[in-house]
Amino acid sequence: MTLTFDTNAYSNLLIKYIPQVIKTEEEYDRALKIAEQLTFAKNRTPEEKALHKLIVTLIEAYETENYPMEQSAPYEILQHLMEASGTRQADLVGVIGSSGVVSEVVNGKRSISKAQAKALGEYFKVLPGLFI
Repeated sequence: MTLTFDTNAYSNLLIKYIPQVIKTEEEYDRALKIAEQLTFAKNRTPEEKALHKLIVTLIEAYETENYPMEQSAPYEILQHLMEASGTRQADLVGVIGSSGVVSEVVNGKRSISKAQAKALGEYFKVLPGLFI
């Protein structure tokens, strides 16, 4: 069964939540609550999915402007992925090189080559561009 988009239902959701460009922390907190409700709602309708996407886009725009993130170094991203996945340096031996090479890469003493970035991307199931 394919659900069709009901513009009247979507209009009612827009009236209920009144999404707008986020300018203050209070508006930001309100948007986060709405996004959380929609994220964890069971059996979301197409209209709720569209509203969720809109709210998330507004949140991302606010965060980009008000909470800019510094670009992480490739080795820092690698360290984070290793910690999050429980990967040890020894697990990467053979994936990106010898134990000495792995140690240097993980500790930021050696840059990550394109071939290593590709191998790490496949290993961690992420885009290789994260490591370049």
